[in-house]
Amino acid sequence: MSFSDIFKSSFLENVASVSILDMVIALALAFGIGVFIFFVYKKTFQGVMYSPSFGVTLIALTMISTLVILAVTSNVVLSLGMVGALSIVRFRTAIKDPLDIAFLFWSIAVGIVLAAGMIPLAVFGSIIIGLVLVLFVNRKTYVKPYIIVVSLEDESAEKEVMDFIKANTDRLILKGKTARKGSIELTYEVRLNSEDTTFVTTLGNKKYVDSAVLVSYNGEYQ
Repeated sequence: MSFSDIFKSSFLENVASVSILDMVIALALAFGIGVFIFFVYKKTFQGVMYSPSFGVTLIALTMISTLVILAVTSNVVLSLGMVGALSIVRFRTAIKDPLDIAFLFWSIAVGIVLAAGMIPLAVFGSIIIGLVLVLFVNRKTYVKPYIIVVSLEDESAEKEVMDFIKANTDRLILKGKTARKGSIELTYEVRLNSEDTTFVTTLGNKKYVDSAVLVSYNGEYQ
């Protein structure tokens, strides 16, 4: 062993395993595509409350995935250790919207593809995925379910209300009925045949109706 071998460090030898230029290009592209994913998420969001932190998480997740894969591809030993470390990670945050899972996997996949050097695949693939999401998620449709909640003064008007709603919608299903002293509350699931919802106003103005409420139903609340 020579004198210079004593001062050799395996840690310092790994400093140059990934060039500065490769790191800058990969992280810059990851940031750019992550911002694109963030804007697509913001454009296609249809939930109840928009969370800006989730959009920022998509950008960070793209860059983190790129960073991790760059390190893994440069060192076989590190890749084995990374697999063991990631196997004990557990996420406790509940994902309510299935579409959010698609955005999370999109961010991770872009980071992996960029770090692997497949830049055209990451760029053009992200553009195509973004166009597909914007096209299909924002497409207006009238077949999605709505809930109509009607409060009545008397049970005798129940059939008249049902016939009126059925005449102005494509589909009508009774979801619930609540009877109280002096009032009855009916809950119907309907499919609208157009964007026109003036029939709800007409229904609410009828003398035997106390109130009529129309809400969009996504399966998470009634």
